[in-house]
Amino acid sequence: MNNIIFIGMPAVGKSSVGIVIAKRLGLEFVDTDLLIQKQEGKLLKEIIEEVGIDGFLAIENQVNKELVVSQSVISPGGSVVYCEEAMQHFRKIGTVVYLRASYGSIKKRIRNLKKRGVVLKDGQTFQDLYNERLPLFEKYADITVDEDGYRMEETVERVLNALKGCWKDG
Repeated sequence: MNNIIFIGMPAVGKSSVGIVIAKRLGLEFVDTDLLIQKQEGKLLKEIIEEVGIDGFLAIENQVNKELVVSQSVISPGGSVVYCEEAMQHFRKIGTVVYLRASYGSIKKRIRNLKKRGVVLKDGQTFQDLYNERLPLFEKYADITVDEDGYRMEETVERVLNALKGCWKDG
Protein backbone atom coordinates (compact mmCIF):
# COMPACT_ATOMS: atom_id res chain seq x y z
CA MET A 1 0.00 0.00 0.00
CA ASN A 2 1.12 3.54 -0.59
CA ASN A 3 1.43 5.29 2.73
CA ILE A 4 3.99 7.57 4.33
CA ILE A 5 4.79 6.78 7.96
CA PHE A 6 6.61 9.31 10.15
CA ILE A 7 8.72 8.12 13.07
CA GLY A 8 10.82 10.12 15.51
CA MET A 9 10.96 11.47 19.01
CA PRO A 10 8.03 13.28 20.61
CA ALA A 11 7.87 16.94 19.51
CA VAL A 12 9.96 16.34 16.39
CA GLY A 13 7.02 17.33 14.19
CA LYS A 14 5.54 14.01 13.03
CA SER A 15 1.97 15.28 13.23
CA SER A 16 2.62 18.88 12.15
CA VAL A 17 4.75 17.93 9.16
CA GLY A 18 2.52 14.93 8.44
CA ILE A 19 -0.63 17.02 8.17
CA VAL A 20 1.02 19.45 5.75
CA ILE A 21 2.44 16.58 3.65
CA ALA A 22 -1.02 14.96 3.54
CA LYS A 23 -2.58 18.21 2.34
CA ARG A 24 0.13 18.78 -0.26
CA LEU A 25 -0.17 15.24 -1.68
CA GLY A 26 -3.94 14.90 -1.31
CA LEU A 27 -3.66 12.05 1.21
CA GLU A 28 -5.51 11.18 4.40
CA PHE A 29 -3.83 11.83 7.77
CA VAL A 30 -3.89 9.24 10.57
CA ASP A 31 -2.59 9.90 14.10
CA THR A 32 -2.36 6.47 15.73
CA ASP A 33 -2.12 7.95 19.25
CA LEU A 34 -5.65 9.25 18.68
CA LEU A 35 -6.74 5.79 17.50
CA ILE A 36 -5.31 4.28 20.70
CA GLN A 37 -7.14 6.87 22.84
CA LYS A 38 -10.39 6.19 20.97
CA GLN A 39 -10.07 2.42 21.31
CA GLU A 40 -9.25 2.60 25.02
CA GLY A 41 -11.54 5.52 25.87
CA LYS A 42 -8.71 7.21 27.78
CA LEU A 43 -5.83 9.63 27.30
CA LEU A 44 -2.39 8.11 26.66
CA LYS A 45 -1.12 9.17 30.08
CA GLU A 46 -4.14 7.48 31.72
CA ILE A 47 -3.52 4.26 29.80
CA ILE A 48 0.14 4.25 30.86
CA GLU A 49 -0.83 4.92 34.50
CA GLU A 50 -3.36 2.06 34.47
CA VAL A 51 -1.56 -0.69 32.53
CA GLY A 52 2.08 0.36 32.78
CA ILE A 53 4.62 0.71 30.02
CA ASP A 54 4.49 -2.92 28.85
CA GLY A 55 0.70 -2.86 28.76
CA PHE A 56 0.71 0.38 26.80
CA LEU A 57 3.26 -0.96 24.31
CA ALA A 58 1.10 -4.06 23.78
CA ILE A 59 -1.89 -1.81 22.97
CA GLU A 60 0.27 0.41 20.75
CA ASN A 61 1.61 -2.62 18.88
CA GLN A 62 -1.89 -4.04 18.36
CA VAL A 63 -3.41 -0.78 17.07
CA ASN A 64 -0.52 -0.04 14.72
CA LYS A 65 -0.03 -3.56 13.33
CA GLU A 66 -3.77 -3.81 12.56
CA LEU A 67 -3.96 -0.44 10.81
CA VAL A 68 -5.33 -0.87 7.30
CA VAL A 69 -5.16 2.34 5.29
CA SER A 70 -4.10 3.42 1.83
CA GLN A 71 -3.09 6.79 0.42
CA SER A 72 -2.40 8.06 3.95
CA VAL A 73 0.21 9.83 6.01
CA ILE A 74 0.54 8.00 9.34
CA SER A 75 1.90 9.54 12.52
CA PRO A 76 2.44 6.96 15.27
CA GLY A 77 3.75 7.72 18.74
CA GLY A 78 7.50 7.81 19.24
CA SER A 79 7.46 4.56 21.23
CA VAL A 80 6.12 2.56 18.26
CA VAL A 81 9.73 1.62 17.43
CA TYR A 82 9.60 -0.76 20.40
CA CYS A 83 6.77 -2.63 18.63
CA GLU A 84 8.44 -5.02 16.19
CA GLU A 85 5.20 -6.27 14.61
CA ALA A 86 3.88 -2.76 14.09
CA MET A 87 7.11 -1.58 12.52
CA GLN A 88 7.29 -4.57 10.17
CA HIS A 89 3.69 -3.83 9.15
CA PHE A 90 4.54 -0.19 8.47
CA ARG A 91 7.47 -1.17 6.28
CA LYS A 92 5.13 -3.35 4.22
CA ILE A 93 2.42 -0.73 3.74
CA GLY A 94 4.53 2.32 2.97
CA THR A 95 7.67 4.38 3.25
CA VAL A 96 8.98 5.04 6.76
CA VAL A 97 10.39 8.56 7.19
CA TYR A 98 12.47 9.30 10.27
CA LEU A 99 12.33 12.97 11.27
CA ARG A 100 15.59 13.46 13.12
CA ALA A 101 16.34 16.30 15.50
CA SER A 102 19.01 16.77 18.13
CA TYR A 103 18.29 16.09 21.78
CA GLY A 104 18.66 19.81 22.54
CA SER A 105 16.06 20.81 19.95
CA ILE A 106 13.52 18.29 21.19
CA LYS A 107 14.13 19.10 24.85
CA LYS A 108 13.36 22.79 24.16
CA ARG A 109 10.01 21.85 22.58
CA ILE A 110 8.74 19.52 25.32
CA ARG A 111 7.48 21.12 28.49
CA ASN A 112 5.77 18.24 30.26
CA LEU A 113 6.71 14.66 29.36
CA LYS A 114 3.98 13.05 31.44
CA LYS A 115 1.16 15.13 29.95
CA ARG A 116 2.41 14.22 26.48
CA GLY A 117 2.18 10.51 27.29
CA VAL A 118 5.91 9.91 26.86
CA VAL A 119 6.86 6.38 27.93
CA LEU A 120 9.71 6.60 30.48
CA LYS A 121 10.84 3.67 32.61
CA ASP A 122 11.53 4.21 36.31
CA GLY A 123 14.77 6.15 36.70
CA GLN A 124 15.07 6.77 32.96
CA THR A 125 15.83 10.32 31.86
CA PHE A 126 14.63 11.87 28.62
CA GLN A 127 18.28 11.85 27.44
CA ASP A 128 18.41 8.09 28.15
CA LEU A 129 15.21 7.63 26.15
CA TYR A 130 16.59 9.66 23.24
CA ASN A 131 19.80 7.60 23.19
CA GLU A 132 17.85 4.32 23.41
CA ARG A 133 15.45 5.14 20.57
CA LEU A 134 17.95 6.64 18.13
CA PRO A 135 19.27 3.31 16.77
CA LEU A 136 15.70 1.98 16.48
CA PHE A 137 14.60 4.96 14.39
CA GLU A 138 17.65 4.45 12.16
CA LYS A 139 16.94 0.70 11.89
CA TYR A 140 13.39 1.14 10.61
CA ALA A 141 13.77 4.28 8.48
CA ASP A 142 13.61 4.07 4.70
CA ILE A 143 14.43 7.78 4.61
CA THR A 144 15.95 10.08 7.25
CA VAL A 145 15.31 13.81 7.13
CA ASP A 146 17.20 16.12 9.49
CA GLU A 147 14.97 18.91 10.67
CA ASP A 148 17.31 20.69 13.08
CA GLY A 149 17.56 24.37 12.24
CA TYR A 150 14.80 24.28 9.62
CA ARG A 151 11.40 25.94 9.74
CA MET A 152 8.45 23.60 9.26
CA GLU A 153 7.95 24.70 5.64
CA GLU A 154 11.59 23.86 4.90
CA THR A 155 11.24 20.47 6.60
CA VAL A 156 8.16 19.73 4.49
CA GLU A 157 10.11 20.53 1.30
CA ARG A 158 13.03 18.40 2.47
CA VAL A 159 10.67 15.47 3.11
CA LEU A 160 8.95 15.85 -0.28
CA ASN A 161 12.35 15.96 -2.03
CA ALA A 162 13.55 12.90 -0.11
CA LEU A 163 10.38 10.98 -1.03
CA LYS A 164 10.91 11.46 -4.77
CA GLY A 165 11.81 8.05 -6.12
CA CYS A 166 11.55 6.37 -2.71
CA TRP A 167 7.86 6.44 -1.90
CA LYS A 168 6.23 3.05 -2.42
CA ASP A 169 3.31 4.53 -4.33
CA GLY A 170 1.96 1.44 -5.98
